[in-house]
Amino acid sequence: MALPDDSRHPGHGLRRDLDLLEALASPEAQRAGELGVVRLAQLTGREKSQVSRALKALAEEGVVERDPDTLGYRLGWRLFSLVARTVEDRLVRAAEPVMRALSAELEETNHLCVLRDQEVLTLLSVSGHSFRVHGWEGRGVPAHCTSAGRVLLLDASPDDLYVRFPALASSHPLSEVHTLPELWAKIQQARRDGYARVREEFEEGLVGVSAPIRDFRGRVVAALNVSAPALRLGERLDAAGRVTAEAAAQVSAHLGWETRPKPPTTARLT
Repeated sequence: MALPDDSRHPGHGLRRDLDLLEALASPEAQRAGELGVVRLAQLTGREKSQVSRALKALAEEGVVERDPDTLGYRLGWRLFSLVARTVEDRLVRAAEPVMRALSAELEETNHLCVLRDQEVLTLLSVSGHSFRVHGWEGRGVPAHCTSAGRVLLLDASPDDLYVRFPALASSHPLSEVHTLPELWAKIQQARRDGYARVREEFEEGLVGVSAPIRDFRGRVVAALNVSAPALRLGERLDAAGRVTAEAAAQVSAHLGWETRPKPPTTARLT
């Protein structure tokens, strides 16, 4: 009895599944939101029955999802979860040695931060004194009144801000940002400078600077932040911002981003 093609060639079935996933990640699939079995069979050069069986197995594992109404397929939650964890792990591994060097140069603690809804979450903290400090790791703080939050929002449009911040938190009266136009102005200032600075807006006596980390597409995926008491860092805040921006650019390069000039934005938020 002849063996199925996939049995005679180990790994062949995996390659075919990857072809399906590539098709579901294609610009055509992204525009349409999904693709049906017939179109996927055309794109991969396979029989419809083979494609249907493969998609059913992938859907059972959460790698793809099937719309019960249209019967079309799209990439699934489990695949996105795996990718998100991989990207975050790569980000930390790329950033940590740069953060060690930055901490040694400034003799201050620095943090690797990402955006989660309306908050900034610290993934990693590095101190020149104890190498790693854990007080901030896993802790979320409001994005609008922190330098990290403002650079993490560099890619946001005015409409994005309205959706993300239906109302700004009022628990930080020292903040210079109380409205969305004020937040937009701070974001644009950070874009012009290459880093954001905050002087005692999040916490009395605390100052900070942050610079954006970009992935290979140029999208802001994280922020490199330096925070310290105003008495120690306040007078050299802008110098620290420039050094932090250089360090963030190093991490971006590790992630595949090639620095290039970007046209100035003309959008306004009123």
